[in-house]
Amino acid sequence: MEKSPNTASAPPHSFKYYEFVMAAFVAILLLSNIIGAAKLTFIEVPFWPDGWWPAADGTFIYGAGILFFPLGYVIGDVLTEIYGFARARRVIWTGFAAMIFLAFMSYVVVSLPAFDGWACSASGFDGDGPLVARSGPDVPTGAICQETYVSVFGNAWRIVLASIVAFWAGEFVNSYVMAKMKIWTKGKALWSRTIGSTIFGQGVDSIIFYPIAFWGIWTTEAVFTVMVTNWLLKVLWEALLTPVTYWVVGWLKKAEGVEVFDTDTDFSPFASSKGS
Repeated sequence: MEKSPNTASAPPHSFKYYEFVMAAFVAILLLSNIIGAAKLTFIEVPFWPDGWWPAADGTFIYGAGILFFPLGYVIGDVLTEIYGFARARRVIWTGFAAMIFLAFMSYVVVSLPAFDGWACSASGFDGDGPLVARSGPDVPTGAICQETYVSVFGNAWRIVLASIVAFWAGEFVNSYVMAKMKIWTKGKALWSRTIGSTIFGQGVDSIIFYPIAFWGIWTTEAVFTVMVTNWLLKVLWEALLTPVTYWVVGWLKKAEGVEVFDTDTDFSPFASSKGS
């Protein structure tokens, strides 16, 4: 396997799977924000001590998106480990641009007027009405469907802003810690840097997202409770996925035939990636 102190400045060859990893990263990022962000779910832990924070009755409430959103951090770890910080930086900016377009597209589509006969399904119109209570028999199904659509895709500007800023900052912290720890550990103990980078990256993500999105809307206690709970669940999820990360990293290193150490990399998020 070829050793390179910094393939960001002198790549030995064209990578085979870099674009596929980038596509997977952006796809998971967008789908997590579209499908998972709007739904709250819960898990009951029967052995949780009664009255203990943050779930006094043993019921942990969390956003459904965290089941899949941490996969983006796993792929971010893989990107930095295999391809180096400079290429990871390019992917982060790509994801950042995709999230901005997602926010713009959501705003435009939600703002379009709803057809009265829209039935909230692939039937288009004049199909079965939505399964919701009506305020009156003359309320168009389209109006009801529009309210449902807004509740899912019409995120308030604070949540959109929080998502974009938190992702950008958290992902760069994650990649920076991952790259630095690889140098410190001399490429050993992959688990320590995948989990360590997630602790810091997801920590920054959570610290930014929840106050921007919900401070003044939720109680202060609720903001901190959900922030800490979601952070812990994300870190735990990353730890549980460690065997998968090891397998993917091992396979990609063998396929790409390179070991990247960012010893001479400019770690500024705004540095040029030309030639990397």
